[in-house]
Amino acid sequence: MVTVFDIASFHTDAVQIPSHEDVAEMREFLLETLRDTGIEPEVDDLGNVLATRGDDTGGDTHIVLNTHIDTVPPHVPYERDGDIVRGRGTCDAKGPLAALLAAFLRTEPETGTLTLAITTDEETLMTGAEALQELLSADGYIVGEPTDLDVCIAARGQCEGTVTIEGESGHAASVPTEHNSIAALSHVLESLREYDDAAGPGADDVLGEPKLTPTVLEGGEASNRVPDRCRLTFDRRSVPPETSESFRADLERFLADRLPSDHAVDVSVDLIRPDTPFPQAFVTDGEAELVRTLQDASGGEVRPFGAATEAGFFAADAPTVVFGPGVLADEAGAVAHAEREYVRLSAIEAAADAVEETLAVLVG
Repeated sequence: MVTVFDIASFHTDAVQIPSHEDVAEMREFLLETLRDTGIEPEVDDLGNVLATRGDDTGGDTHIVLNTHIDTVPPHVPYERDGDIVRGRGTCDAKGPLAALLAAFLRTEPETGTLTLAITTDEETLMTGAEALQELLSADGYIVGEPTDLDVCIAARGQCEGTVTIEGESGHAASVPTEHNSIAALSHVLESLREYDDAAGPGADDVLGEPKLTPTVLEGGEASNRVPDRCRLTFDRRSVPPETSESFRADLERFLADRLPSDHAVDVSVDLIRPDTPFPQAFVTDGEAELVRTLQDASGGEVRPFGAATEAGFFAADAPTVVFGPGVLADEAGAVAHAEREYVRLSAIEAAADAVEETLAVLVG
């Protein structure tokens, strides 16, 4: 017997399943939901859930619906007050998941293929999206995130790294200032502030300025001893054409060139977890059919997305938009990833309707 999919019931159950440490239970719930509605999904080697409807021979138009099932810690309990649902994952991204899943199940493609591709590590390593980038080839991607039903055509990339300053260790009374790694920190911080104006990629017409932010400082163990090194952690929000590796190499050269000639310290820049992918900056043409069709259906604005997203992995292949119910923040502060995370069920329904209408145009 095939079960009729109900958005509110699915969302209620999904939010109550913790998926901040282990996604196994949430993934199994998604798989069971698909099977109950007559769809036979697959799970790839990285744990991504994949399901396809329509012509899977590669002909005609292929649209991919993507979002993720993992959430950030800690788990926040489910609460509902009328139209408003609170709890971890309500808007990031189990609300978008419910909307995309509903649209997927309501659409029977006649002129193309529709793929549901759900990842499990968007909040951490993004290895699932990187793998899908190699596996999928499509004519358009809709990536589910909280956008307040706006159609987001761009997002800055993001990477994290460290600047390590190495000098001479010893008694505070004897180590020369020019050999002191912490004394050189002032030059490094000033250079970080100047980097984008002097050597960065410049502003993007859609995304605006890149952003380089120092976040953590480590160094020293005793007040009367100079450490041999100190380390500064940074967060980088990039714009095209910058990549994480091009930024790392450029910043390292820039910092080395900006140190005073009398400083006998070494400066190196390293990416954190360089063996895992970083979300990439992307910009989709605002006149693409996918963008115009989804905007007409949703009534939302066309704008950039305000956070890092998996969408950048797909944008090199085809027009890609970020879209979904809920907001990253409201007038009271952060919503996604916050203790007060919430979404409106009516917004989830509206998102599902807009995606369904868009798919009707694109794949019949």
